[in-house]
Amino acid sequence: MLEAEGLMVFYENMLALNNVSMKCGEKRIVGVFGANSAGKSTLMYTLSGIMEDIRRKEEMAGGERITVLGTIRYRDQDITGVKPSKRARMGIILCPERRRIFPESTVIENLRIGGFLASSGQARETLGYVFRIFPALEKLKKRVGGFLSGGEQQMLAIGRALMAQPQLLLMDEPLLGLSPLIQAMLMRATREIREEKKISIIVTEQYARPVMPIIDYGFILENGAAVLEGTRDDLMNNPDVRSAYFGV
Repeated sequence: MLEAEGLMVFYENMLALNNVSMKCGEKRIVGVFGANSAGKSTLMYTLSGIMEDIRRKEEMAGGERITVLGTIRYRDQDITGVKPSKRARMGIILCPERRRIFPESTVIENLRIGGFLASSGQARETLGYVFRIFPALEKLKKRVGGFLSGGEQQMLAIGRALMAQPQLLLMDEPLLGLSPLIQAMLMRATREIREEKKISIIVTEQYARPVMPIIDYGFILENGAAVLEGTRDDLMNNPDVRSAYFGV
């Protein structure tokens, strides 16, 4: 489905991504793990096309020079220079770090905003699906987003992304700042989304323990470079990974 090769991103002279290559096949869940500043969000911005938008805006404003190298192919089409809006229409949808919901809009308004790419039938069906996997949101649908808890906001962010009818869902650190109970619930929901909606998912996380059991394949990022990759079992049985991410 998606294949990135030799991705390199420079902020002026700082190297944020260093020759990263990765794949995500149909109906697969791929995990990308790394500490803060490892390059996870830069990778997600690059795959989603948002980095191209940031680069153009910085260039127009005479600000920080951003250089993006490498190639990204999606369903056998080169999308390296494609705008994020077009990638979204192709089915590549980003659920961003720190939720980024609309805090002054209600839950239902946030979800309807997310459905701008969907037909009325798709939006209606997906809204029902979101309320089924996240029943707490249906009870809170008239509540303003800014008054939701962190876990509720993350459910809303994922639900909003689903409303956009993704074929490839990019989830950037969805567990940040959440309790272990909520983390486990969200990962169960992520696995259910893959199985029921038949979509591919790439999820980045600093905390591997709750995510590792649901992935098919994973990558470890350090200082912008992919230093290790393998299947779920390969990574979970690797002593270096167990020491760094599981404390054993």
